[in-house]
Amino acid sequence: MLGPIKDVFRDQSFPELLVGLDDPDDAAIWRLDEDRALVVTTDFFTPVVDDPRDYGAIAAANSLSDVYAMGGKPFLALNIVGLPPALPPDVGGEILRGGAEIAALAGVALAGGHTIQDEEPKYGLVVIGLVHPDKTITKTGARPGDVLFLTKPLGFGTTTTALKQQKADPADVAEVVGWMKTLNQKAAELAVEFKVRGGTDITGFSLLGHAAEVAEASGVKLRFQFEKIPFVSCAAKYAREYIFPGGAYDNKSYFNKGVTLTGAWEEWEEMLLYDPQTSGGLLLSVPAEKQNAFRQRAEEMGQPVWQIGEVLEGEGIEVLK
Repeated sequence: MLGPIKDVFRDQSFPELLVGLDDPDDAAIWRLDEDRALVVTTDFFTPVVDDPRDYGAIAAANSLSDVYAMGGKPFLALNIVGLPPALPPDVGGEILRGGAEIAALAGVALAGGHTIQDEEPKYGLVVIGLVHPDKTITKTGARPGDVLFLTKPLGFGTTTTALKQQKADPADVAEVVGWMKTLNQKAAELAVEFKVRGGTDITGFSLLGHAAEVAEASGVKLRFQFEKIPFVSCAAKYAREYIFPGGAYDNKSYFNKGVTLTGAWEEWEEMLLYDPQTSGGLLLSVPAEKQNAFRQRAEEMGQPVWQIGEVLEGEGIEVLK
């Protein structure tokens, strides 16, 4: 899909563009000077929950996540909004309110944006942040010997799909919405404090999909321990009923060629690892000698972290069970 864009710019060079079309990361980085670089990203999607205010908050948190995932600090954002003409104005207002509340919580100035008519609601943000050019977190930064930490549980996709099918318990939805509205701000601050250089956020490509991108970009192998991977409390319940979004099957079809599963597996367990996440956590590659201090500091900050695997020499993904 990016081929035509690359064709147009083949003969042009932008030396200040540190991360761009040739990189697998979700935000662009442009060097301003020796100490500052801009992190620029955009994201938007259709509703994943019924409550418009929650939807706006989740979409905003998700958009901000790409800046956090690269070790940046967002400071400015613009709304991207598509609304059906027949949608009551107060519904659109609640979507915008939810997004504004998350931006305010993050200390980000939400300075306008653009609205169009569309058949289905769509909402998200353009986000600009700052990062030190030598302190970025990218998918190319994982190194053999590193320890893999995850900062949010998995299982959002199967739960929101159960909601769409009117099979989800309200308590389950509330649990997942709480996680999706949670900013990755503290997780990013923790990663920057410990000079983490390898990582990404876990979103639509699932844990294994985004992990595969990290493995390929860094030239390493990632090994996970299934029993150490956290899931929301209802994930197994809906997964056992094979309630997954279509994206989960797309992820498996695309990424499973580089994945090795060791042990006895149920198909629904494997599918949970391909479950698309909305506003998921960060997957961070932490140097082994820092892991204990990293875990202790996370506890002091009130930031959940789960140690779920390790980085090895080699290629691809292995999951042990």
